[in-house]
Amino acid sequence: MSNLSQAIEKWQEHCKNIQELTTVNKSESPAIKQARIKRAQKDYEYFVEYYFPHFAKCKCGDFQLHAANKVKKEPNIIAIWEWARAHAKSVHFDIILPLWLKIQQPREINVMVLVSKSETTAITLLGDVQAELQFNQRYINDYGSQLSSGDWKDGEFITSDNVAFFARGRGQSPRGLRNKQFRPDYVIMDDLDDDILVENESRVRKMVDWVKEALYGTLDNGKGRFMMVGNRIHKNSVLANIAKADGVYHHIVNILDKNGKPSWHQKITLKDIADMSEFMGYRSFQKECMNNPITEGSVFKNDWIRYKKMLPVNKYDDQVIYIDPSFKSSTKNDYKAIKHWGKTANEFHCIKAFVRQCSITEMVRWCYDYHDLIREHAAVIFYMEANFMQDMILDEFDEEGRRRGYLLPIKADRRAKPDKFQRIESISPFWERGSAWYNDAEKEDKDMKTGIDQTLSFEKGSSAHDDSPDADEGAIFLLQTRSRITNFQPAFGKRQHKNLW
Repeated sequence: MSNLSQAIEKWQEHCKNIQELTTVNKSESPAIKQARIKRAQKDYEYFVEYYFPHFAKCKCGDFQLHAANKVKKEPNIIAIWEWARAHAKSVHFDIILPLWLKIQQPREINVMVLVSKSETTAITLLGDVQAELQFNQRYINDYGSQLSSGDWKDGEFITSDNVAFFARGRGQSPRGLRNKQFRPDYVIMDDLDDDILVENESRVRKMVDWVKEALYGTLDNGKGRFMMVGNRIHKNSVLANIAKADGVYHHIVNILDKNGKPSWHQKITLKDIADMSEFMGYRSFQKECMNNPITEGSVFKNDWIRYKKMLPVNKYDDQVIYIDPSFKSSTKNDYKAIKHWGKTANEFHCIKAFVRQCSITEMVRWCYDYHDLIREHAAVIFYMEANFMQDMILDEFDEEGRRRGYLLPIKADRRAKPDKFQRIESISPFWERGSAWYNDAEKEDKDMKTGIDQTLSFEKGSSAHDDSPDADEGAIFLLQTRSRITNFQPAFGKRQHKNLW
């Protein structure tokens, strides 16, 4: 079966589902019908829930309502809607929003152009719009028979009230698009980027030019709604470049808001997000769900990540467990990092890692559990930056200590720390020269992998988390300092005269 045949079969099944789920009450009074129409023109959430029950499995997110009302209010807008994966970008901007603009009085849309990474993808997305206009019984009951001519499979169709819909692939000529006297006034670019395109800067630049020139030029002297939806899959994506242009309204929605709560809390729970993050891993989760694409950083290289079997913990020349608890006590955004490093000869070994988004209580409990595990084999001191050793954090350690019958040996790192980037960059030569090694037995450990991901993503100006490499720097600095003190051999005897020859 060809791709087109599969798409048609899938479309027909989708149409059947729409028809079955949008039944109408034929016995309702004209007054009730008119009241519904009037409310639907003003209330986007009501419009979604009544006409699109097959999509409205939960309440609209606040960010979706904000977007709809802004688009309705501003007929001339250039906007980037940078939303996390699975936040209904295509459903709202490709289907529901244009159909909402269509029922306004006066009508707010005349020619829609739907653009995606390929013509086939764009045509398939356009098919979802036609499915609603042709088979959504509630929409047809209130606004009349919709389809007039054309077909989504051909990439264009026109409704009975003379609204035209076109599909175009990325880079395909949009010149000359119009319907009678109307030029495009609703242009939506949906997932224009892909993983292959963004790796080629030259192709990205050409595509940005195409968006700003050929595609934007389809509007009537810049008048209309010109919008892009997607998530940021690369720092050099088309979306990232367009978002930097002057006059662009840029709306970012990550799966977690700035307070660590689900942005679409009406649909997604913190447990859902935690499960996703655990399965996807740090870098994939940041890219797909937090609009934070992480590539290999400019400081640490993937080739520098090396593994070997660790020594027994009592065989190291020195070892340190360094705690970076982050500033907030219970946020789900910040990571808490604990790194156990040992020094042997000229090598540094990362023996164990704890790198998680969790509460202070969970972090403290892990410290005690790990200490209980290793204290019979080696005496290891825990260190924490003095600025973090506040009453709240110390109280957590004291309370856990009372339950266990002893206090954790924890000391304050009181040095005046220089700039974080400079500090972490200063230890990168140990990785480059092959002096830093990771525990081969922990190679698949989630905490160890998250810590390595943060190390690889570290670079100046990056929004990636850096709690793990910050803890690495703290531990290695202490190991170096203590090693210099231990190895210092003072020389005693008669001082030579400096002018002796």
